[in-house]
Order: sequence, then structure tokens, then C-alpha cells
Amino acid sequence: MPLKPSKIIIIGLILMMIFPLFSGCIEDEGQQNHLPEVTIIYPDYNEFVASIVKITGLATDKDGDRQITLVEIKINGSDWVAAEGTNEWSYDWNTFTYSDGKAMIYVRAYDGKDYSEIVELPVQIQNPEISETDEHKWAVFVFAGNYPSDNESKLGNGGLVLAEEMASFLVEEYDYPTSNIFILFDDGWVRSDNGYGQRIETLQQRVHEYDFHYSGATGENLDTVLHHVVDEASHQTDSEVFLWFAGHGAGDQNNRWTGGKIMERSTLFLWDDTLSDRELGDKLYSLRAEKTTIIVDACFSGGFADRTIYDFPTFFLLHSRITGPGRVVMTGASKFRSGFASTTRGPLFSFLWFEGLKSGDADGFQPGFLSIGKPPGLFTRRDRQVSVEEAFYYARYILREDEELDPYQSMEPQINDQYPNWGNMRSKDGLIL
Repeated sequence: MPLKPSKIIIIGLILMMIFPLFSGCIEDEGQQNHLPEVTIIYPDYNEFVASIVKITGLATDKDGDRQITLVEIKINGSDWVAAEGTNEWSYDWNTFTYSDGKAMIYVRAYDGKDYSEIVELPVQIQNPEISETDEHKWAVFVFAGNYPSDNESKLGNGGLVLAEEMASFLVEEYDYPTSNIFILFDDGWVRSDNGYGQRIETLQQRVHEYDFHYSGATGENLDTVLHHVVDEASHQTDSEVFLWFAGHGAGDQNNRWTGGKIMERSTLFLWDDTLSDRELGDKLYSLRAEKTTIIVDACFSGGFADRTIYDFPTFFLLHSRITGPGRVVMTGASKFRSGFASTTRGPLFSFLWFEGLKSGDADGFQPGFLSIGKPPGLFTRRDRQVSVEEAFYYARYILREDEELDPYQSMEPQINDQYPNWGNMRSKDGLIL
């Protein structure tokens, strides 16, 4: 039946009122989401980069009703991978796997609905092939101590300060090439309030005296750096390697006798992972270097030197495989004892060891009973060269004799000296850097 004109008019008026409502909803839905925006803060346009580069940036969402849910990054033609963080984001890029020359960094942000425009940044990769000196020497410093979730256990920025001081000393006094020195600290960021505050800048953005390689003390970064150093050093007959690890160690501080470590391995905490003595031994298994100095300064760390306490060896099934001919391995504490660190000056044993080395005061120090360290006697020969072993015995002696350090005597630093050879064939001459 045909509709009457009056009904057609009424229906038309209703549709005219309803349609704009639906129309408006559809139109608003299509316009309400603005594309997110993303920017790259570091590195700069066409900047020269090398080693492990911490790429950083910001991402924002204009609408306010959606947060940035994801930031993705890719290098050249690689696949997109997720960066760490959202509004403030970062990504550790290993340039060792890329050829020198121009590379393009691509970044995009996602707000849960739309991706941002892709931001492109050209950089120049220039990994060092020839060192600044002819010396075949490499050094790695690793310190992770400022976990964001627990202020009570933070170790401050003292480990970074000490690492840079030791690295500079190796450059100035022993001709270590700066291009062969790596410093891995926390997550690659420096925090205010001596490590207790907020992230303020990356290690690479800081003003520092020497152009060392900086990155975060993560498991992946450590694998990358150690693989590079082991491979490079093993190709040189006169190579020298210096490795320093410090931070938190795993153990039971309420167990005053053994720390709960009788049948457990010594373990060091990285920023996002752990490193047991055997795992480090596996990473260094193929290292062939004429001289290797290894210091692990953490609580319950004696297992890294295959020592328990009072210079006694660990059970053979728990050997680390770190020790060996040509290597001197030292730990800041025994396997059964806690270590100590200053939040501004770094781990105590390493600080004392370095003081004895750089001042020359450790010259002539000897092992003494159970390697507790004794000063040079009246007829002791001093050669004006401090070996890494002499610096160890100096540090142990100072720990025992300095009244101000009485609360820390229980640390019991340990040493396993197999330079240049193991057993009776080992020379009495120490390892001189």
C-alpha cells in the first residue's frame, strides 16, 4: 500500500534528525585519532658511531586518550624490532656485525591503533681496525649496581668512576689503545643523585676524557664484547687482556659461616641477567692471550678464582674453567664472605688494589701465610714495577692492618696465580701490565 504524503513527510523528518547523529559519530571516529610522533635524540645526523650504540628518543601521542604502546626500530633492511620503553625509548645496536660506512636508522611509534610516520636518520659506522698504539691490549670493565626497584641495595655510580679511572691509567701508563677499552655500566644510563635518581643521559652522551666504548651491563652486550675481545686477542701472539667485573654477588648474608655457597657456584648479577663462574669460564675458554688479568669484585665471588676461603681450592666439580696458564684471577671476597663497596669510590678491594698499583706502594709486597699479604722486608728487592699480584697482596695487607677498615676484614680476597705457567713451572716473576 502506498504511504500517505503526510507519513512520508514525518519519516523524512525523523531520518533528517537521526542521520546527522550517526553521520557525526562515524566522522568523529575517523578523525579522533592523530598519528603518534617519534623523535631520535641520539645519535645525531650523520654522526660517526662504533661498537655498541645506545639509540635513544621520545614518542608522544597528541590525543591524550591513548598511550604509546610500542616503539619499533630497524637498521637498513633488517626486520622491525621493539625498542625498550615507550614515551622514552632506547635500543642497543651492535655495529660489529655491520660494515663500515653509511647506515640508516628507521624508527616508528604505535599508539594501539596507528603507526607514526617513519623517522629516518643516517649515521656513519666507523669501527676501529687499527689501534691508536701498536700494543695488542684489550680491557673490559663491567659494573651493574643500581637496580631501579630497590634503593637499599644500590651501589651508586662509584663503580663507573673507578672503572674510568682504571681505564685511563691503562691508557696513560701502559699504552692500552682507547679503541680496545669497553666500559659496560648499569643499563647504559647515568642517573642523578649518584645513581639513586632518574635517568639523565646515556654513557655515550656524557663528557668524558677518553673515547672509550660505552654500553649497558646487560647479558647480550657482555656476550658481544667478550666475543669480540676473545676473537681479536687470540689472533695476536703478544696479546694482553684485562677484565674487571664488579657489583652484586649471590649468597646468603645471614649465613655467617659459608654464605650458603658450599655446593653452589659464585654468581655475579648483571643488569638483566646473572653470570656464574662457570658461564664466564665458558665465555673465556677459547681466549689465547700471553697475559690475562681478571678481577671479580662482589660478595661470595671466590669461586671465580676456584677458591673458597683462606686460599683453599673449591671442589673440583665446581671449578670455573676461568683459571689457567698465563692468567691471574683475583676476587674481592672469598666464596663464603660478603664484599663491600663505596657508592662514590667503588668496590673496596678494587679501590685498594688500584691504589697500590698506581701509587707504586705495592712494590715488593709478597704473599705471606695463606696469601694474606706482607710488606717488603729489609732485603726485599724492589724493581719499581708493581705486578698485579703485588697489588693484590698490598690490598689484603691494608684490609688487615688499617684500623679504619676493621669492619671489612672478613672479606678475605682470593687469588689464583698461574702466570706464566701452572704449578712448579710458574715463574716467581709477577704479571706486569
